[in-house]
Amino acid sequence: MVELKQGTWVVVTDSEKALFLRNLTDHDDPNLDVFDEEEQENPSDRAQSANRPGRMNDTGVRQRSALDDTDWHELAKERFAADLADHLYAEAHKGAFDRLVLVASPEVLGDLREALHKEVTDKIIAEVPKTLTNHPVAKIESLVKKELDAA
Repeated sequence: MVELKQGTWVVVTDSEKALFLRNLTDHDDPNLDVFDEEEQENPSDRAQSANRPGRMNDTGVRQRSALDDTDWHELAKERFAADLADHLYAEAHKGAFDRLVLVASPEVLGDLREALHKEVTDKIIAEVPKTLTNHPVAKIESLVKKELDAA
C-alpha cells in the first residue's frame, strides 16, 4: 500500500488541463487542496488547419498523391505534456515536493514518462491511469485513495 502522506503532490492531468493538488492531512482522511491549475486552448484540428492537405506529382503519367496534413490538435497535446514535465522539473529542482502522484489517462501518462526528468521520476510514488480532470476534488480524493490502497 502506498500512503498519501501530508505534503504529497497529486497532479491530475489530461492533454489540455492540469490540476496541482497538495495533501493537507494524512492518508486515512486525505484533504487535497488545489493550489495551481494549468490549461491550454486546443481547438479541433480542423479549426487550426489553414489549408487543404498538399498533393505531389508521382513518377507516372498524370498521377498525384495526397500528403498528410499536420495534426495540430495532437501536436498541441504532446507539447502540453512536455510543458507539464518541464514545470514539474522546475518545481522538483526547487524542492517544492518530495512525493508525487500522477493521475492521467494511459496515453498522457506515456507522453509524460517520455518527457519527465529523472529528478521528477525519482519522486513519483504512484501513477493512476484515469482521467479525472473534470471531477470534483472530493471525488478525486476518494478515487486516488482507493487506487493507492489497492497498490
